[in-house]
Amino acid sequence: MQKIDWRGVFPALTTKFNANGEIDWDSMARHLEFQLEAGVHGLIVLGSLGENSTLSMDEKLDIVRFMAEQDRRDRPLVACIAESSTRKARFFAGAAADAGADGFMLLPPMRYASDRRETMAYLSDVAAASNGPIMLYNNPIAYGTDLTPEDFARLGDNPKFEAIKESAADTRRFGDIRRLCGDRFALFCGVDDLAFECFALGAVGWVAGLVVAFPRETVRLWELCMAGRWNEARDLYDWFLPLLHLDVGPKFVQQIKLVEALVGVGSAKVRAPRMQLAEAEATRVEAILAEALEHRPQID
Repeated sequence: MQKIDWRGVFPALTTKFNANGEIDWDSMARHLEFQLEAGVHGLIVLGSLGENSTLSMDEKLDIVRFMAEQDRRDRPLVACIAESSTRKARFFAGAAADAGADGFMLLPPMRYASDRRETMAYLSDVAAASNGPIMLYNNPIAYGTDLTPEDFARLGDNPKFEAIKESAADTRRFGDIRRLCGDRFALFCGVDDLAFECFALGAVGWVAGLVVAFPRETVRLWELCMAGRWNEARDLYDWFLPLLHLDVGPKFVQQIKLVEALVGVGSAKVRAPRMQLAEAEATRVEAILAEALEHRPQID
């Protein structure tokens, strides 16, 4: 288990499926190389974009094991924990570490909107079952449970919690977290179309979605922001925004996987209950992509 430098672009990798709906391991390997060549800084599997909820426990561990065995060029492997029970989450934390995960991205319990007491107990109980560092993942819009800046201040007492993926879609959270916690946590943007704003407010990393199709642009935007080259970053961001908007909404998985397919680095195949986009929905994504490709900037 290697130490994680919580900084930079960490792609939320999609899970590739073949025509029969099984995991396409060759495609997973090719896409990993595509990301590494672009210079991403870490790798996240089994997130929301990775269709975690449609995978069996065995499949999740198989994905961790497979990715751990690849030549990742020393990029850390982070596995998302998104389970409906403390028991399953604790089991996965231990088993995934044994399978090669370097750390975890931890959500509050799924399918049950826990209150604050339950949420804090859940996070602490799961952390106790892990030997690896943890990024706390707050996404109240999608999952109904909100970790507030005050909650993060309390969780700061646990040394296993090292980073935060903030996806509340409220950039005020970054200033409030920093005010209460200082530099205790590495702050990551968790919403693609707020990346520029989050970096301006102190985020040092990005758990990114459209990176799966446009890794060079994603890494370059992060580099420009970290260097304080805001005008150049804003120009790139303005070009990128129509694509980044596809990371938002109930069909963000289908939208992003369609973009992957259209640029030739993946498949639009998703698992039920998701279905591939209807014709009108797909046409809209295709038009956004065509416009972006027509004006695509040159990335050195």
